[in-house]
Amino acid sequence: MQLQNAVIVDGARSAFGRGGRGKLVATRLDEVGAQVVRALLERNPKVDPALIEDIAMGNVGGAGELAGIGADTIARLAGLPAEISAVDSNRQCGSSMETLHRVAQSIMVGATEAGIAIGAERMGRSLGGGPRGTATRITEFNQKRLKQTDVQRNMAANHFQDFSVPFPDEILDYSPVLSMTQTAQNAAEVYGLSREDMDQFSVDSHKKAVAAYEKGIYKDEIIPLEVEEPVFDAEGNWVEAERGKTIIFDRDECIRPGTNMETLGSLPAIKGVVSPTGQEIRITAGNSCPTNDGFTAAIIMSEKKALELGLTPLARIVGFGIAGVKPQVMGLGPIPSTRKALRHAGITADQIDRVEFNEAFAAQVIPSCKELGIPLDRVNVNGGSIALGHPLGATGARLVLAVAHELRRSGGRYGLATQCIGAGMGISTIIERM
Repeated sequence: MQLQNAVIVDGARSAFGRGGRGKLVATRLDEVGAQVVRALLERNPKVDPALIEDIAMGNVGGAGELAGIGADTIARLAGLPAEISAVDSNRQCGSSMETLHRVAQSIMVGATEAGIAIGAERMGRSLGGGPRGTATRITEFNQKRLKQTDVQRNMAANHFQDFSVPFPDEILDYSPVLSMTQTAQNAAEVYGLSREDMDQFSVDSHKKAVAAYEKGIYKDEIIPLEVEEPVFDAEGNWVEAERGKTIIFDRDECIRPGTNMETLGSLPAIKGVVSPTGQEIRITAGNSCPTNDGFTAAIIMSEKKALELGLTPLARIVGFGIAGVKPQVMGLGPIPSTRKALRHAGITADQIDRVEFNEAFAAQVIPSCKELGIPLDRVNVNGGSIALGHPLGATGARLVLAVAHELRRSGGRYGLATQCIGAGMGISTIIERM
């Protein structure tokens, strides 16, 4: 079978709202998605909606308006043909990068010619269909030590070739059912990162995001949305019974101008995190990503069809990689997944011009880039998720689109989008500017 090239024609997203207390709280996320998809098709008039054969959504929570097959609902609201097929997928934080892979791979093998990959997440009200009240239970469970068996140790031994440092037994023996903040602490301990290292990385993320907005960098990436302004009570809780006015939402809410080392240094460590090796707790809200609501969409097409239509795609998709790691250090998943993607693309890390690395935690980005040999000055040059936000299911596609737009601006050739995934995985995509 001769494979076709799959290309990213265009892509866009909503601005990312603050989870639970932001400007997207009172607006249905399926309507947010429909607005983004409609706007994306309107600015690409050569893409006849009838050409779109499949729409695939990445989502983690799977509740509320996104229950069932949320991709199908969004397709109907966006006015796509009734014959379109739809699917939802959950690979935790990597969900919409996963759906982008699936749509692209279907095109590569000739099963389809065009599709839309989308990602959506509502993190403020509920996650996984229930209240977000599990932190205490997880913390209690983390106090129990579940030792690895010798068989598990031997099976895992071959995976350590991806890392240049040893993993202490105290961390590897720790419970595999972990909060994400705990895994960040583990990564920081394995690589000897200081609180100052991580806080400085976070300060830089906010500074770069502020500068990018001042330059108008996100103008092509963010679709201005008409949303209902939520009404909050004195405690900051959304008052669902009260209706707000219609406003335009077009700016990520979690960027904090003026963020500096002093303000981040004053933040307390996150409660419930422990140190398996008896060290200082270094993970704070300041060096972690926030929780968010948001939506992302990308039009994927065969290169042949795109050129027939006279389109100028953003980029060609040239490499994929998915890999598992120990759950205790899940944040390091991008190391093996990126190495897989590089092998698939047939290039080396020094050929990567721009990187969009999901900043779930500063603790996992810094060592991962060091292991991969990627200079930090090529990474998240317009700010990352610590500043912009991380609505779980929407982030993966955002990363791919952000690096595609940045390659076009900078003139670079190859870009990498990568992220860690809860439960111990990494996912990576390599693209080539066209």
